[in-house]
Amino acid sequence: MPLNRSELSQEDLQKVIATIDIPSCPEMVGEVLQEGQKDDPDQGRLAEIICNDVGMSAAALKLANSPLFGTSSPVSTVRKAVERLGTKNVVCVAVASALRASITGLPTAWIEQFWKQTMLLALASSLVARRQFGISADAAYTYALFHDAAIPLMMRRFPNYGEVLEKSRGEGIALNLAEEQYFPCSHPVVGALLVRNWGLPPILGQAIRFHHETDVYDLPDRTLPGGALSLIAVTQVAEQLVSEVLDENFEIRDALFERAIDFLGISDDDLDELRHRVATAIESAAN
Repeated sequence: MPLNRSELSQEDLQKVIATIDIPSCPEMVGEVLQEGQKDDPDQGRLAEIICNDVGMSAAALKLANSPLFGTSSPVSTVRKAVERLGTKNVVCVAVASALRASITGLPTAWIEQFWKQTMLLALASSLVARRQFGISADAAYTYALFHDAAIPLMMRRFPNYGEVLEKSRGEGIALNLAEEQYFPCSHPVVGALLVRNWGLPPILGQAIRFHHETDVYDLPDRTLPGGALSLIAVTQVAEQLVSEVLDENFEIRDALFERAIDFLGISDDDLDELRHRVATAIESAAN
């Protein structure tokens, strides 16, 4: 892998465009992002946009009424849900709902399990980020949401992708390396293009592109900025914690987990506290 470029090459782009059907960003999400990025976002306008989409409305109400927001007083309108959630959480809800709705044509059981793990990982990543200095919790949430979002796109495009996925897990081969053996592109490259097409911050695409590299903690800053590496590290810690809680195998190697802990400066006591917070959040999300 070349170490002197952090942007997708023209060759990368051509391979993806010629091979994978990348879902475009829904206009509604663009409107939510635009409003959410203003210095003084209008929550009434955000509620108005979200009300036009049944899936987004349901997701906002579900989250606002969940134990995560610690209140026994339920809300029944999107406007009240937006007020309770706050702008950043509303933007995350809108993006997550739209991303999930944009990927279709896969077996129901498989895609439901994929999104279950993805949403829990995004939640855990935001919790880990909140305990770190200078790492945005909503950026960590969005990164975790998108970092493997190209896997279903690859699954939909290539009939034998499921076999390669299982081979990777069974033999302990990094998924991106297995993909490069069998397909013209890998999910980190497809994912980087996906977030670019959706108008999300470039740092997310940089993190997604390099998140499977075994030497990710040794790359120079010109290749992978520290902010992008922080998102990778936070999510690798979150993956390990979610894997422990669910007793499910996420693709995170012990060596990378240790590097992530070291990079973030997380002590054993900090890790125990994070483990408790993640377990509590997952339990709340299940209710």
